[in-house]
Amino acid sequence: MPCPTSADLLLAIRALAIEAGTVILRYYAEGTTVTEKTDGSPVTEADQAAEALISPVLRRLLPGVPVVAEEAAAAGHLPTIDPDGRFWLVDPLDGTKEFINRNGDFTVNIALIERGVPLLGVVLAPVAGDLYTGIVGIGATLTRPGTPERPIMAREAPAGDWIAVGSRNHYDPAIEGPYLAKFPVTTRRSRGSSLKFGLVAEGAADIYPRIGPTHEWDTAAGHAVLLAAGGRVENLNGSVLNYGKPGFKNPPFVAFGRTHVPLPCNMGV
Repeated sequence: MPCPTSADLLLAIRALAIEAGTVILRYYAEGTTVTEKTDGSPVTEADQAAEALISPVLRRLLPGVPVVAEEAAAAGHLPTIDPDGRFWLVDPLDGTKEFINRNGDFTVNIALIERGVPLLGVVLAPVAGDLYTGIVGIGATLTRPGTPERPIMAREAPAGDWIAVGSRNHYDPAIEGPYLAKFPVTTRRSRGSSLKFGLVAEGAADIYPRIGPTHEWDTAAGHAVLLAAGGRVENLNGSVLNYGKPGFKNPPFVAFGRTHVPLPCNMGV
């Protein structure tokens, strides 16, 4: 993917995410119907409307490149992908529970995968207006309302006083607590959706472990931003978290900023 094309593509994806965010905010303000998917997770009209906007545009931007999107996948509509090729991963409204609970911690996630690696990602938090973008090999940026776009970089983890970030709804202290105890973590913050990747990417946190189940569309965009910012995401055995896995399901993983500390392997999972 040549760099000029990547930059142009990123501009288009930014605009698309913002447009999807506008659709989501309309439902956020006016209300929406909540139903339950077959796996028991909630879905709203906002999820479906945002995905209906995003997927056709991605197909036009890169004809022939498959789009793997959460709500289509939940309905059993999964395209055939080549794990060694390109495909899109889309979570039109990551953090549906946060949306329903009206705490603002939900995002629009769009990522382009190539050979299992998330090379381009956009994460938009519609309520706050925060927009994270990243192209691996070029860099990551953050735009907040009222401020110009600025480059971001994951911070070099200090010798002590690490900041951990974790899920609002999925934190299990019995598992993650002992794991985090292996590092010099003194502060833990909670955020919803892929904003946890954003905090590590902008240097506001050093580590984000996720031991519970996730799907690839939950993580790909944030992962791309973090990679572009100099961080990394690994499985618990220290191997790289990749994409295009069977069922698009992720194993437990840990996201780091710029640190060379090896992962502890004994997680008991």
